[in-house]
Amino acid sequence: MSKDPSKPVRKKPKPKPSAGLLGVGLDNADGHKRITTGEKFVLVGGSQETHEHMTETVVKTFEELKRRAKHLENVDPRELAEILDKSRPR
Repeated sequence: MSKDPSKPVRKKPKPKPSAGLLGVGLDNADGHKRITTGEKFVLVGGSQETHEHMTETVVKTFEELKRRAKHLENVDPRELAEILDKSRPR
């Protein structure tokens, strides 16, 4: 069965790239369930201190991406790792 050449060929639109960050804290001993979500990230678990550090890291990371005029979907993984490391509280 051949295709009708008089009909235009419809191409499926390419899906837009998507990306997100997931942070998981494993040092929770107080029984609290901590969850923080944003447009492109989810942070779960951890002690209060760990969860606060994860939150600060993600906020600073997105600020740095904005400063560099880059989006999470397009940033090179090595560059993202560098940004995350520099954004981590010491």
